[in-house]
Amino acid sequence: MASQEQLLAIKGAKVLMVGAGGIGCELLKTLALSGFQDIHIIDMDTIEVSNLNRQFLFRQSHVGQSKAKVARDAVLRFRSNISITPYHVNVKDSRFNVEFFKEFDVVLNGLDNLDARRHVNRLCLAADVPLVESGTTGFLGQVTVHLKGKTECYECQPKPAPKTYPVCTITSTPSKFVHCVVWAKDLLFAKLFGDKNQENDLNVRSSDAANSLEHSEDVFECRKDEDIEQYGRRIYDHVFGHNIKMALSNEETWKNLNKPRPIYSKDVLPEKLTKENGDMEKGCTTDDISAMASLGLKNPQDLWSLAENSRVFLEALRLFFLKRVKEIGNLTFDKDDQLAVEFVTAAANIRASSFGIPSHSLFEAKGIAGNIVHAVATTNAVIAGLIVIEAIKVLIKDSNNYRMTYCLEHPSKKLLLMPVEPYEPNKSCYVCSETPLSLEVNIHSSKLRDFVEKIVKAKLGMNFPLIMQGASILYEVGEDLEEDMVAIYAANLEKALSELPSPVTSGTVLTVEDLQQEFSCSINIKHREEFDEEKEPDGMLLSGWVEAPVDKDNNKPIRNSESTSNALPAEEILDGEKDVEIQEIPEGTETVTGKKRKLSEVSEGTSTNHSGLSDENRSHNQLEKLDVDDEDDELIISDDWESLTKKKRL
Repeated sequence: MASQEQLLAIKGAKVLMVGAGGIGCELLKTLALSGFQDIHIIDMDTIEVSNLNRQFLFRQSHVGQSKAKVARDAVLRFRSNISITPYHVNVKDSRFNVEFFKEFDVVLNGLDNLDARRHVNRLCLAADVPLVESGTTGFLGQVTVHLKGKTECYECQPKPAPKTYPVCTITSTPSKFVHCVVWAKDLLFAKLFGDKNQENDLNVRSSDAANSLEHSEDVFECRKDEDIEQYGRRIYDHVFGHNIKMALSNEETWKNLNKPRPIYSKDVLPEKLTKENGDMEKGCTTDDISAMASLGLKNPQDLWSLAENSRVFLEALRLFFLKRVKEIGNLTFDKDDQLAVEFVTAAANIRASSFGIPSHSLFEAKGIAGNIVHAVATTNAVIAGLIVIEAIKVLIKDSNNYRMTYCLEHPSKKLLLMPVEPYEPNKSCYVCSETPLSLEVNIHSSKLRDFVEKIVKAKLGMNFPLIMQGASILYEVGEDLEEDMVAIYAANLEKALSELPSPVTSGTVLTVEDLQQEFSCSINIKHREEFDEEKEPDGMLLSGWVEAPVDKDNNKPIRNSESTSNALPAEEILDGEKDVEIQEIPEGTETVTGKKRKLSEVSEGTSTNHSGLSDENRSHNQLEKLDVDDEDDELIISDDWESLTKKKRL
């Protein structure tokens, strides 16, 4: 039973929820049933069919409607006496500024991407409003509490960039199925159906291209004298036959690698394809167009043969040109686009067959292509409950009992929920501690536009940046700027850093601000002539993390992200953004009571260790931290998909 203090805090609280998806639906329901009276929800998304298996406030009839609005209506049916205010708009909208955030007693996040999380984190810091962050991935989940000056902020630990693969591996020497999926999605699909002017590595030309008309022209352009089937077969033969044959001509590449085999359509399919029992010829919507349906293939978990993959490839290409020709040239891959998923699956499997890599089902390929670890509704419900528990602690200012809680797939010491005391703020965090960053860049070749796009927006997550050198403004974004200033800043974007009106040199300190987030940081510029194109594709390197302090007792570095508990179990960890520290405990290790790290500005004395876990004898077998994301199952891709789909007993 809730205490009188808790009930009063709940009824008087004004709560902001950001995200109305997998966690958001469960969270809104739990808040309403817990007695919260004033709830505001921000979510820019609309409901999709793929949401219905776990976002239980939504029904088939709601597809295409606002998540925030439909969630509100659904909850008001069983809690009509409370106030729920929905906002069907991006949380980055200018109306959601610091003053807006100051209206709330606590902010609860159920977001699906790093950029939005960073934005909300900065607004909460500027408004001095507590933030409860969360996420789920399959059976794994987490809830963390962030209070300005008392616990680390969401950005106190660096978030690694999404997993990428060297272009040469993708185009020439794939060794894993994920390499084939990336090739099919980011190269082949983009080349055939995306922006025709975009540079692409697929147009491999033979050494005697001048004497070969077929391979000196753009083979991806449909010729006037060929029908769709002829065009499809020619594309098939080029990417799976000719390109592989040309790759084999470089014998040095294959000295220590298994050689791929060229695959041509005539070797796999009859000269004239016959239609299978399908139902695609009559009028249908974009969502209904399916190569599988056209070919009579029904189970997405079946493994297709090479011939079946080849048929799906050609049929999907045919349907794009017959049924969706107006979209060609503007398409990007979407995991909810059935025809796109079918095309990418078939293309990836054919390429995998060529390189001797095991094929995968459409279900598995979709998970890889969409960066998906399939969601579990129960995990979302558990995490939503934990969010509310922490929110109540925040409202009654029970700071000694704040906990970051991790939901595990398999029990450790008979526990599935692992609570850990929050970490102190990272003194080297450029967001909450205002530690300067440093940027290595070629000031003569890199333009201000490169700095804005690759660093200020992509790395620092700023939306309305203001860039200054001393008192000189180099760039600014805003609706109230005069036209002549807009023209000046636009011209500055195209200038090299060393050629700006206030030239940037090695040793220059740039101040970068986001007025909406009320966030500012300093960047020390260091000139560097050359960069490794493979390892440093941006042509610049941003850094700002100081070496971890040393634990004098153990003579080893203390990572700010280290848990005060050593009883978290080893798990199979995904590459990607990281939020959970998981450690392995050797068999037979006894848990003992020891020192705990204390939060700044928290009452002195030792608080109760609710985790019941040891704070000493940390295992050296540490694994990387896990980042778990809510909403549409999205997660940064792992390069070992097979290991993630197999259960592992600890």
